[in-house]
Amino acid sequence: MRIMRAYRLYMLAAMMTAATCAVNAQELNSAYFTEGYSYRHDMNPAIGNESNYIAVPIVGNLSMQLRGSLGVGDIFYKNPYYGMAGHENAKKTATLLHPAISASEALSNLDKGANTMLLNVDIPIVSVGFKGFNGYNTIEVRERAYAGVSVPYDFFEFAKEMKNKDYQFDDMGMQAWSFMEVAFGHSRKLNDHWRVGGKVKLLFGEAYANVTMSGVHAKLEGDHWLLDGKARAEVNMKGGSFKEKVAEYKSKPGTYKKVDGVNTDDMKPFNGFGMGLDLGAVYEFKDFSLAWLDGMKVSMALTDVGFISYGNKMVAESSGNTFQFDGFNNLAVKKDSPYQSIDDQMDDVEDRLADFANLEVKSEEGGGSTTHGIGATLRMGVEYPLPMYDRLSFGFLYTHRYGDDQYTWTEGRLSANYKAAKWLSGGLNLGFSTFSTEMGWVLNLHPSWCNFFIGMDYMMGKTGKSMIPLDSNVCFNMGLNITWGGKKKAN
Repeated sequence: MRIMRAYRLYMLAAMMTAATCAVNAQELNSAYFTEGYSYRHDMNPAIGNESNYIAVPIVGNLSMQLRGSLGVGDIFYKNPYYGMAGHENAKKTATLLHPAISASEALSNLDKGANTMLLNVDIPIVSVGFKGFNGYNTIEVRERAYAGVSVPYDFFEFAKEMKNKDYQFDDMGMQAWSFMEVAFGHSRKLNDHWRVGGKVKLLFGEAYANVTMSGVHAKLEGDHWLLDGKARAEVNMKGGSFKEKVAEYKSKPGTYKKVDGVNTDDMKPFNGFGMGLDLGAVYEFKDFSLAWLDGMKVSMALTDVGFISYGNKMVAESSGNTFQFDGFNNLAVKKDSPYQSIDDQMDDVEDRLADFANLEVKSEEGGGSTTHGIGATLRMGVEYPLPMYDRLSFGFLYTHRYGDDQYTWTEGRLSANYKAAKWLSGGLNLGFSTFSTEMGWVLNLHPSWCNFFIGMDYMMGKTGKSMIPLDSNVCFNMGLNITWGGKKKAN
């Protein structure tokens, strides 16, 4: 299930053994100024369309987006033993924990502060736009989910080096949530200058998880490590439960029940309710005293302002007491080792992470509720058409996504937008974000009967097995929609 994938993502990415998960049809910022693109209203609800449209099921607005400073290529390496005599069974891929990969090489690709991975998936089920009620209207039903992982550099250093010194780190965690959204939007012109719009959203929560580790201190004493700090896992899931296994205390006599994952076999579909709101406005300069400003548009939108209250809370916590930890640096890598397979290596590291977190169940399902925002996004845009050639315009879009500190990001995007024909538009752009600097592009075909688009906010670089992108910032969007209603001026 979706929340289990997110839980596994934390366990894998936090320990550098996997960096992919499937959890947003994400808005294509590259198309914010693209004429004829059917989904501009998702970025700014004030923007109407020139035609009515209905999304083709499944392929109306497909997207994959990965953001952050931590990529698959930072975690997976070619196994140095692959193809070597005496290691015939060695697999091609290894994690950066492999002893033949030096600490300097493994750590050189990581940020000195927080290393983050943010991934969204937004699956459109129904999306319809139509003119009426003196404006433009949209009805959408979509499945949405989010996962974010934050791992401090000091944790990677500890896991890879494990030298005889003290390690301290904080702000290590994972967040994930999923919900279904039903949205009703309307936009209209107020006069020749102003256009405004909004959306009301009904949100049906499914599952939520938040795992944090804080104040962790690790020191070597004799031949083992002593750790202290606080770990907490909060999961809201109807019908779910923590998996447990009996473990022995290493710092004192006795046993306890340690959390060993989340059981989702009996998970129910809905587990909460909330509401959201999108607001937007566009101002167009017309008949201005400075003639060269005519046609320029300034826009602003605040989307996903809202919350969901998830029920059926389960909590697991560590005691906070000092405990013994065997470390990560003795993973078996010898010939015929059961850990030669990357899956076995990841399973082994997950077990060690569970030991590291040292979680015990504090409350099972039904222990309360959790209210959480869905991540508001602010956009501000300026578009200026060339007076002597209005098919070409230049734009700047500022985007800021709000969230907990380690999951917040900002982006500025400069674009050149071209209307080659009444049915063809597109553009190129350069984006500067919290995580990277990347080129983006969009191609949009919008004859009277359809809208087909394809684009990327971030170019896809090298890929690994099964076409998994190795970069930490990847975005791909495409969609096909049926349109009708002519090429009249947008309502």
